[in-house]
Amino acid sequence: MFPREYRGVAFAVGLFLVVQLGALALVPEFVESGYQPVEDPQDPTNSLVYIVAILLMTGLMLAAFRYEFDWAIRLLIVGVSAWLSWYVFSAFAPPLLAAIPAVAVAVGLLVHPEWYVVDAAGVLMGAGAAGLFGISFGILPALVLLGFLAVYDAISVYGTEHMLSLAEGVMDLNIPVVLVIPLSLSYSLLDDDREGANDVHEGEAAPGDAAADGDDAPGADADAAAESVTAAPEDGERDAFFIGLGDAVIPAVMVASAATFSPAAALSVPVIGLNLPALLAMAGTLVGLLVLLRWVMKGRPHAGLPLLNGGAIGGYLIGSLLAGVSLVEALGLSVVF
Repeated sequence: MFPREYRGVAFAVGLFLVVQLGALALVPEFVESGYQPVEDPQDPTNSLVYIVAILLMTGLMLAAFRYEFDWAIRLLIVGVSAWLSWYVFSAFAPPLLAAIPAVAVAVGLLVHPEWYVVDAAGVLMGAGAAGLFGISFGILPALVLLGFLAVYDAISVYGTEHMLSLAEGVMDLNIPVVLVIPLSLSYSLLDDDREGANDVHEGEAAPGDAAADGDDAPGADADAAAESVTAAPEDGERDAFFIGLGDAVIPAVMVASAATFSPAAALSVPVIGLNLPALLAMAGTLVGLLVLLRWVMKGRPHAGLPLLNGGAIGGYLIGSLLAGVSLVEALGLSVVF
């Protein structure tokens, strides 16, 4: 790995941390504002509904790309970005005032989707989505969601490979379903588009995207929620990494859920609500990210969620046991039974 790639990895870790910490800061505000969209967050069927929605969205997006409705997908994602950004801003400002920066996010994505605009929108979307899902999924539903998506991601990348097809469809849309990690200050995502570089290595779709890199190509990816593929060129220097936004969001759901629903004692941390299970879920996610990026450096594509979700779940369970929470409680089974 080249020194500039180490800097890129550090930047990627920083973005993951911002999404996680942002979600934790938003959780109490979302709860107080009544943004919880489900009546019973402990109901495991909440996860099943979301899983079905992911599968349907994946199919719709594949059909849209096949019949050349790329523009509709771009407008949809930009709209979702503005909507989630409004949730974030409205946690700290009156609703009408929050609409101003939310609209600005959408306008920025439409008129100047440079890498820093895409990343800023992606971080806002990621923190907002993780916070909303975190207060909507109790411990057991969150574990079901992360477990299913990890398996689905692996199958869709190593088995059916349909996520690779989806990645190809969103390659040039410049929408915040990927986090762009430039490896030099001179890097421009828009210049890559103009050059028509195709050397991209897929990241992809909805709840959890992995990281991808390219030489001089824009990142691939998206779905509406996010799975992931990660790859890197086998030789030459890279200009950027591309990490699927879902790879940051889905593990952060476990972090937010643990902070909200775990019976573990809260830690004395300003601004954010945090306990030991949530803290170690964060740490586990970052360990999974580092392993994933190390594999990517070897030039082979990889699904991101098995490592990232596995790290989040493993860290959460270890943190729960260290905090004195029984395994039954840690798995959310005490609420169900």
